[in-house]
Amino acid sequence: MAGIALSRIRKSYGGHTVIHGVDLDIAEGEFLVLVGPSGCGKSTLLRMIAGLEEITGGEMRIGGRIVNALSPSERNIAMVFQDYALYPHMTVAENMGFGLRMRDENPQVIGKRVKEAADTLKLAPLLERRPGQLSGGQRQRVAMGRAIVRAPQAFLFDEPLSNLDAGLRVEMRLEIAKLHRRIQATTVYVTHDQVEAMTLADRIVVMNAGRMEQVGPPLDLYHRPASLFVARFIGSPTMNTLSLPASGGAELAVGKAKVPTPGLAVAPGTPIVLGVRAEDLSPCYPDEAWFTGELAMVERLGGQTFGYLDSGGERMITVEFPRSSPVKVGDVVSVKGDAEVLHFFDEESGRRLN
Repeated sequence: MAGIALSRIRKSYGGHTVIHGVDLDIAEGEFLVLVGPSGCGKSTLLRMIAGLEEITGGEMRIGGRIVNALSPSERNIAMVFQDYALYPHMTVAENMGFGLRMRDENPQVIGKRVKEAADTLKLAPLLERRPGQLSGGQRQRVAMGRAIVRAPQAFLFDEPLSNLDAGLRVEMRLEIAKLHRRIQATTVYVTHDQVEAMTLADRIVVMNAGRMEQVGPPLDLYHRPASLFVARFIGSPTMNTLSLPASGGAELAVGKAKVPTPGLAVAPGTPIVLGVRAEDLSPCYPDEAWFTGELAMVERLGGQTFGYLDSGGERMITVEFPRSSPVKVGDVVSVKGDAEVLHFFDEESGRRLN
């Protein structure tokens, strides 16, 4: 396995720049996840690592070797695609061994590696079947097996689970996590699914308009988002945010309450955004309330209950209630937050203030 180093990496199409000088070091054996909205550049960045997109500027190293001018086959990486990319006329075993056959590898070596990968991915009973005889999850395991048999320096995944239904996504997420623990492969994984990112990643890179907004362990991004963009993107449901003018003192007026703002040094009247997560709000007496209003919707998800509070502002306020709470649509509810876990952001720049 090998580390991957990106230095000032840029990508442009004509005069339009889509990746703006990315600097990123991916450690050997690390599982790094790229997330962000559609069009943010995460898949383009992955394809540049793979050699499927030309690098406009900067330097890329895999295992210490500069790979800017190398073809995909010369980089010794393996990529698992969203649509599996299996050959329909080949058996599972032939699909898994195809890359090695193209290298003129010894047939005995190919057979040994295919068997080992099939045993790891529980594909041994399916080796003589063709892709059309497999389920979506089985086809994705075959695509992963094809990558494993090549023993590459790094694995790249481009939204590999997006074509699967919810149950299969959970199953395959577990398979990918177990596979990584077993072989400790350097892995770069692109997804728009936050659950995949939070559960699989050693570190997450949040991309926004071709730039890295924040890089760090999943819980660091959740508990201390560096920007308003990350705060609203990471977490489901999304963080509640409220625009307020700073008082310049040690407190901020939120509803009928005074909220302490330790370490928040901004001039009076400066527009700031207060952020609070749904689980950090709880029911209270009306005279203590930060927010009061009717519940416009209640979502009961089994283990969690979320209420959407219409407090008269621009955004609904999301509140997490105890799962057995009897709240219902139309109830008037007052809630307050936990001042210890509030987030403050500069409204103009979006950067974190506390």
